[in-house]
Formats: sequence, structure tokens, C-alpha cells
Amino acid sequence: MGADMSGRGVIRRAVAGQRRDVVVGSLLGAAHQTGEALVPVLIGLIVDRAVVRPDGGALALWLVVLAVVYAMLSYGFRFGARAGERAAEQAAHQLRLDVVRRVLAPHGGAEAGRPPGALVNVATEDARRVGALDMALTLGIAAVVGVVAGAVLLLRASVPLGLLVLIGAPVLMALGHYLARPLEHRSQAEQERAAHASGVAADLVAGVRVLKGLRAESAAVARYRSTSQASREANVRAARAAALQTGLMLTLTGAFIALVALVGGRLVLSGSIGLGALVSAVGLALFLPGPIAVLAWVGAELAKARASAARIADVLAAPGETTGGTTEPATPASGQLRLHGLGHAGLHGIDLTVRPGEHLGIVVTDTADAATLLHCLARRCDPDRGHVELDGTPVTELAPAALRSALLVAEHDAQLFDGTLLDNVTAAAPAGADPQPAMDAAAVDEVAATLPGGTSGRIGERGSSLSGGQRQRVALARALAADRPVLVIHDPTTAVDAATEARIATGIRRARTGRTTVLVTSSPALLAATDRVVLIDGGTITAEAPHEDLVRDHPVYRTAVLT
Repeated sequence: MGADMSGRGVIRRAVAGQRRDVVVGSLLGAAHQTGEALVPVLIGLIVDRAVVRPDGGALALWLVVLAVVYAMLSYGFRFGARAGERAAEQAAHQLRLDVVRRVLAPHGGAEAGRPPGALVNVATEDARRVGALDMALTLGIAAVVGVVAGAVLLLRASVPLGLLVLIGAPVLMALGHYLARPLEHRSQAEQERAAHASGVAADLVAGVRVLKGLRAESAAVARYRSTSQASREANVRAARAAALQTGLMLTLTGAFIALVALVGGRLVLSGSIGLGALVSAVGLALFLPGPIAVLAWVGAELAKARASAARIADVLAAPGETTGGTTEPATPASGQLRLHGLGHAGLHGIDLTVRPGEHLGIVVTDTADAATLLHCLARRCDPDRGHVELDGTPVTELAPAALRSALLVAEHDAQLFDGTLLDNVTAAAPAGADPQPAMDAAAVDEVAATLPGGTSGRIGERGSSLSGGQRQRVALARALAADRPVLVIHDPTTAVDAATEARIATGIRRARTGRTTVLVTSSPALLAATDRVVLIDGGTITAEAPHEDLVRDHPVYRTAVLT
């Protein structure tokens, strides 16, 4: 999209990206509209030259000409509409890709302040509305040609009638644009309400088990009912605005056509035009409401597209959570991780070196501090003070995508996706890599045994067919299968039994032999399998030793991991 992240920039991109189809569709549509305008003129000529003065040869000739014009307008409409529809769908598809790329961009920030349902609404309905502008533009250009062609043909039949159309049509277009302004504002409000309702629905569905456990279903239903009601009212207001705009335009168009017919009738009565010209004038008067109505519809579509384009532009222009970074990490990565005076939120002056291939445990007594540490390591935010280094290079200097290829932070609440168990495990694995060691380490074989089809069995959206512990094991297997030089894992076994946890502790150690691994957890079983453990209490490192020594000698550590 370049530097222009405004709503107008989004519209320009949607149109410019499909310029060829828009031009082709407009030309073919113009041929259709011209043909439609020619039909009443040809009928008038037939009346004058082959009916008023009977002439079989002339009648046959003009009927052939009429048939050719019908063929032209028929195929012009068919292929013009196809080109316009293709432009609309491709533009909407490209905008959806732009939104998804921005949401998935390594520097993040697009989702800030927006529930997932709102982003889905922007990527679907808003993208569709902006894409539809290509179709509207195609039909609008053709409609302008139709109005001009009708006016020119009317001028040939009668200068007063032609001038009336040439003056009246632009006035109608201006009125249509003015009447569409309330629709633009209400359309934007409608989309905002719909997006909010979608977000609330997504949140409620995601937390349905928790809601049932709390017996809070009635409160959740009441919340969604209120949000849905507000969305419905916004939709009704937008529909009323659209109906009012359409009704007023139809009324104005009808009055305009009636005026054309009245003037034409008076000209016939005065003898200024003949019978054939009268037939042509009446036919053109009946033809003109079509393209004029299309122009009014185009105004309404433009109003909707503007509102949706502004929402898309807001997502695309959202500031990133992190900035900068273009350097590639060392290849092959040794896996040394260093924190120099790191300070952010509740963390203060964290100095820590994780040696290449080390299996390190970190216990954080404050869950908020643990989240802050993980965000800094994953570079979801940059620390206020100090910095993090990977193999001697500050992570702020590394390209975000390249950083994630060397350092993976597997967070506690990692989500699974609809698909097979194997697809979830191998989602980030190197091409051709064997996922079995990762699945063995995470005890996923027990999960596969419960699914019809084993590893090929589907686990449902967000792993809905699995228990909490099973979801944790699949997510852990996915992180291990990614085989990053540095892996940071946050509380991977909080929902599994003690025996399985001990098996997983051994499995992680075995699967990550020679690879740097950091376990941010309070699990005694996982910590016992580490080379050493660092205790962060009150935002600073207060102890560092093997797990057994800390359990024996440090009361705060003992309380954190054994209670």
C-alpha cells in the first residue's frame, strides 16, 4: 500500500490493482448501454422508414441491424459484468490478504484494542464492500456512457429534450451523492457494531467451558443479547438510510422522466418531431431511468466502501509493538542468550547469561513479571532499560521474522487449530523433519490413542475435542518439533498428572540435547531436570543454583515450587 494508509489510499489500491478488469468491464458495459440506447432509436427509424411507408426490404435490413445491436448489448453485459465481478472479488481477496499479513506481521500491534471478531469482520465484510466498489465503478462508467448516449440521441431527435437530459442528469447525480452522506456515517456505525458483536461472540464461545463451570451462562447471554441488539439497531438505521436514499432517488428520477415525457409530448403535438422520433423519445425516456438508477446505486456503494476502507486503513496503519531490526542471526546459531540490565514493568536490572546448549529453569514469583519476561524474550515488546542478546547481537537489531526462526517462545496459552493432531504438531517444523521425537517427548502418543484415526484424527477448533492436559501436550510437541536453536517454554504441564509430567520432563531434556532450552515454570519435576535454576523475586534475580540446592537452602524458592 505504500505510505498512504488512509481510507482513500485503500480505495485507490483496490481500483488500481484491478485496473485492467475495470477498464475491460467498463468498455463492455459501455457497449451494452450504448446498445440499449440505440434500440429505441432503431425502432423509431423502422417506424419512419419501413412502417409509415411500407418497405419490405428496408424492414428486413433494419431488423438485421437491430438484431446485431441486441447481440452486442447482450454480450457486452455478460462479459462486462464478468470482468467487473472478477475485479471486485480479486480486490476483496487482496485486501483480505493485506489485513491478514498485517495481523500476522512479526512486529504485531494490529490486534491492539480489537477483539478477534472485529478483525475477522474487517478482513471479510469490509474487504468485500471495498472490493465491490470495482464492480460499482465498472457499472457506473457504463451508466455514464448510457446517459450521455441517450442525451446525444435525444439531441438528434430534439434539442430541447437533449438539453433537458444533459442538465438534469448531473443534477440527479449530485443529489445522489449528497443523499448518500448519511448512509456513509450509518454504514460505518453498523460495521463497528457488527464487529463488536462478532468479537463478543468469539470471546464467549472461546470461554464457554469456563462460563459453564462458573454457572454464568445467563450473564453471558445477557451480555451478548445487549451487544447484538445494539448491532441490530445500527443495522436497521443503516438500512433505513439506504431505503430513504433509494426512495428519494427513485422519486426524483421518476419526476425527471415524467418531465422528459411531458416536454416530448408537447413537441409532438406542436409538430416539431414525427411519429418515429416520438417512439424514439419515449423509448429513450424509458431507458434513462436504468443508468440513472445505477448511478444512484453507485453513490450508495461508494458511501459504504468509504466507511469500510477507513476501518481497513486503521488496521493497516496500526503502529507495531516493536520497530526496527534488519540483521539476520548468526548461522548456525550457537544459542547463547544474554540479558543485560533488563528492566521493564516489574522487572529491574536482570543480568543473565544462558550458555549454548544449557537447560535452564527460571522461577518467577510474580506471574505478571513472568509475562513481562516472556514478552521481552519473544520481542512482543522492547524493554525500557537494558537489552536482550542472541549470540552477541541485540534482538532489537534482528529482523523479527529472522529472530523467530532462531528463538521460539512457547507461551502457556498457545492455541491449537482445527485439523489433525499431526498437522498441529508439524505446523512449524522444518520441511521433512521427523515429528516423532517431539511427540514422544511430550507424551502425545497417549493423546493420539484417544482419537479416532490416531495422529490423523481431527482435534476440532482450538483443540475442542481434547482435555486441557492433552492440549498442553500437543502444544508442547509443536514447540519441540519446531527445533529452534533457542526454545523458551512457559508452564507446559500445569494440567497434566504427576506421572506424565515426570515423563515429559525427561522427554524435553532428551529432545533438546545440545539445544538451548529455558523453562519458565514452578514445576518441581521440570526444574529437577534442568542444569540450574534462576529465581526472580520482586523483579530481580535473588538466587541461582541447581534445583535441589535451592529447595534445601532458599525458603522463598521452596514456597514457590512446593506449595
